[in-house]
Order: sequence, then C-alpha cells, then structure tokens
Amino acid sequence: MAEVLAGEILTTGEYVGRFERKFADYLGRRHALAVSSCTGALHLSLLALGIGHGDEVITTPMTFIATATAILEAGARPVFVDVEPDTGNLDANLVEAAITPRTRAIVPVHLYGLMCDMRTLRAIADRHGLAIVEDSAHCVEARRDGIGPGELGETACFSFYATKNLTCGEGGALATDNSALYEKLKLLSLHGMTKTAYDRSREGYLHWDMVVLGWKYNMSNIEAALLLPQFDRLDKKLEQRTLLAQKYDQRLAGVPAVRRPAALPNTVHSRHVYPVRVAGEKRDEVIEALKAEQVGCVVNYRAVHLMRYFREHFGYAPDDFPNAERIGDETISLPFYPGMPLDDVDVVADALERALTRNFVPSS
Repeated sequence: MAEVLAGEILTTGEYVGRFERKFADYLGRRHALAVSSCTGALHLSLLALGIGHGDEVITTPMTFIATATAILEAGARPVFVDVEPDTGNLDANLVEAAITPRTRAIVPVHLYGLMCDMRTLRAIADRHGLAIVEDSAHCVEARRDGIGPGELGETACFSFYATKNLTCGEGGALATDNSALYEKLKLLSLHGMTKTAYDRSREGYLHWDMVVLGWKYNMSNIEAALLLPQFDRLDKKLEQRTLLAQKYDQRLAGVPAVRRPAALPNTVHSRHVYPVRVAGEKRDEVIEALKAEQVGCVVNYRAVHLMRYFREHFGYAPDDFPNAERIGDETISLPFYPGMPLDDVDVVADALERALTRNFVPSS
C-alpha cells in the first residue's frame, strides 16, 4: 500500500491490472474487469449486452435491492420469479413460464454463497436466446456440478464490500470469457474514453477520444492494493468459515424451532453468511432478544418486491412470491466471520435458544 500511495497513479493503473489478472486466474476465466461495485458490474454487463428500454430481465426477489435496481438503471424492467423454498435461490423450474417476447436476460443470484442451478438456467437461456448475468456478490470460491461463477454466464459480477469474503471496503469486478464483450465493458467502465490516465502517464500525452457514452465505474490502485494480498489467504478463510458453519450445524441440529441453511451435493459453498430461519411471527422479537444479549445479527434479506418502491411502481403485493416472502420474514443471519472462535458458536446458539423460548408480548 505504501508503494501505491507513493506512486504517480492512485487511480486505475498497474495494481488494478495485477488484481484483474490474479482474479481471472483464480476464477479460471479469460478476463476480469475491476470496477467500483457489484452494482456497477451488473449495470455495465446489461448495457454491454445491449439491454435497455422496453426489455425485461428475469431475476429473484430474494436478494439485495441492487440486483433489481441495476436492471432499472439499464432502462429495463425486472421480472421477478419465486425462489426455491430450501435454498432461496432462483427456482429454475419457474423461469421459463416468465419469459415473454421482451425478455432479454436472466440475472440469477448465488445467494449466501451457494450457486444456482446454472446448467438448467443455461439450457433455458439457450433455448430462448437469452443472456445470463450472474450476481455473484456472495460467491467467489463456490462451485456447483463442476461449474464456477462466470463459466456458463455471459458475465459474473462480484462485490468487495466491507462484509464480503474478499474485500476492500467498497469495490467490485466482473468476469467473462467473451473477449469482444470484455472490450465493450472496459470502454463503458471509464467514460467511454480511448485512453486512461495510466495510459497517458506511460505513453506521454496523446489526444484521446470518447467513442461511446460510458460511466465512472473504475477501481483505483488503492483498492486493488488492499485486495491483492488476500488471495494468499482466501482458501484458508473459506476453510475457517466452513468449520464455523459445521459447528453451527451441529449445535443447532437439536433445536426444532431453527431451520439451518440448505446443503446440496456436488457443491462448494462460499459461506458468505450463516442464515437461520425461525417462525416469522417471532423473528423480529428474536432479533431484539439477541441484541439485548449483545449478539449482533442482521436480515439477509427482506423480499425486494415488497419494498415500497416496487409496490408503488410495479404493483407487487403480498403473496406474489410466497417462498421469497417466507424466507424474508423468517431469516436471521448469525455472527459469522473467519476469526470468530468456535466456542462463540455455543454462546450465540445458547442466546438463540433463550430468545426462542422466552414469552413474547404480542404486538398491539
């Protein structure tokens, strides 16, 4: 980091290039492009694929709002499809029924670090001439049925937000095997300019041109310098999170009021968070009880289609996507990070059991 701060280029430059090459190698993809956020990566991917006004993009209501808002920012309309009741991932068996003549793409979300059924989604997309843009914000290390992020999608989009397995506080990237698409994405990510500041610093001043309407989505050398050393411990941290998840699984197996995360065969789970599900009518009171015992927890996520904006602009209502709504009402993400002592799992589990057995006062 000191080397970057002492250098001439703080913005996109040599360190960003190093990160992109290392990230592409880690994923087994031909190209990686570092950007300012996963939201930006999703937006750029849709734009580069020619998706815009009048188009529809199928996605999931069980995700962070940015998955849907990136579609809106591209000018398209998000079309929600319900999720699998056990994993929370987009239900591939429901996708085909949502396809219309306006459908141009599918944006699956690898929720919590468990990959969607990409083989089935790819087959559907190929039958209907659709693109796939993977929201891999939770999912760097994962695999399913021998497939990794970006292997079957046109792009895979990643987040390096503060809570992510690979992080620089804020940041993102996309990966693709399509060289022509990569060149479009690179141009769109920095104002549509033909030369960057780094290019001009190396080559001397040359007149540059703006050839398309682009965006300000580039990553800086500062963020890349924070990311680069983490590759050496990425797999080790996954091992630590996997052990924590196994300890939680064992500890909570005998608690009938708790539903633990789904596990599937032939998968490597990125273990981004450890979400449990409790009775929806008790969930918020359980969160308050955990907070009272100094146990931090969050909700990943409330169903997007029930957010006020989507209800008012698109007319969504309760019961439109019951599996997503049920998960959104029942989920609690428990404390979960690589440096967390295994013994702390018992502390959290004990607090959760106490919270579930206390007498709740009905809401007035």
